[in-house]
Amino acid sequence: MKILLHICCAPCAIYPLKELRSRGMEVTGFFYNHNIHPYLEFRKRLDTVRSYAALIDLAVIYREDYQLEEFLGAVAATPAERCLYCYASRLEVAAATAAEQGFDSFTSSLLYSRYQKHEVIRGIGEQIGAKYGVSFYYDDFRHGWQEGIDISRKLGLYRQQYCGCIYSERDRYAGALR
Repeated sequence: MKILLHICCAPCAIYPLKELRSRGMEVTGFFYNHNIHPYLEFRKRLDTVRSYAALIDLAVIYREDYQLEEFLGAVAATPAERCLYCYASRLEVAAATAAEQGFDSFTSSLLYSRYQKHEVIRGIGEQIGAKYGVSFYYDDFRHGWQEGIDISRKLGLYRQQYCGCIYSERDRYAGALR
């Protein structure tokens, strides 16, 4: 099966990629994370994905859109619901790309994180997949959480300290200052 793996960051892609490849899937990465802020953080994550992909021989489709204004316009009125926008906007582009390029299915490294809302991601992924005629592959990759962390540390990959958006950065660092 040809599968497109949306990659939110290199450390979160390690375990899902390992699992998908071990099941005989032909995996192509997909980097589209227009919600990551600030811009230097976006570049760090993009550059780390590039380095990791070269290291493990992973073909990756890169969308380097940086859409600060669009993101803020979509979530500023209801920041508590920002995750829904982030999931849907990224999965929408991943599904459209998977359909356009003939993939059998698509999935996301977001499913590796213990901090993400798996059932919400699954529901959005399945709905968007049906819209584009490409299946959403769900797997709970959280059971490989520590393994992914250990490998990313061993490889010396940049490991971010917050999900990605400006609100999660605030929550992470404001909490650390209390």
